[in-house]
Amino acid sequence: MQKMAVLLSGSGRTLDNFHSCIQKGFLAGEIQVVISNVKNVMGLSKAEKYGYPCYYCVEDEQINAKLEMFDIDLICLAGYLKLYTPPAGLKKSVINIHPSLIPSFCGDGFYGNSVHRAVKSRGCTVSGCTVHFANDKYDEGPIILQKCVEIAYDDDISAIASMVFAAECDAFPEAINRVDEKGVDFFWERVAG
Repeated sequence: MQKMAVLLSGSGRTLDNFHSCIQKGFLAGEIQVVISNVKNVMGLSKAEKYGYPCYYCVEDEQINAKLEMFDIDLICLAGYLKLYTPPAGLKKSVINIHPSLIPSFCGDGFYGNSVHRAVKSRGCTVSGCTVHFANDKYDEGPIILQKCVEIAYDDDISAIASMVFAAECDAFPEAINRVDEKGVDFFWERVAG
């Protein structure tokens, strides 16, 4: 069972998904704390409603000071829209989800609809999501899991975003379950060298 911190910047849709999956027994995790770098976002309201300790912290140092108050195995970036530097003891334990099939349409500036717009502009017939460990560069850590969705020629950005988010709702909990089963080091060692 993974003890999770959830970092978010917005509406908390991924937090909703985690909470639902935990309640149904589909996710081998427990949320210990929720932190947002944006004040008064819906995600913090949802965390409070669910009964999770929640905080607003802007800087990494503030976030990491809060995390020290909890027993944490994984830090899950759930729509957290900035590069994050974790405490040294959790350096390899930060998981992110990205709304494309990395290495396509990723890196600095590629998030949310900017990704889906680029996918549509390129005429891709598939997209999807990637759950990966985060490091000090956007979207470059070891991949845990990817899910693919098929795109019809006439799908607009909204339709693509909806399909990809549905895939994310399956992929992120499944990835956490894989980490719980195999351990963090398995994924880092898999791509070493």
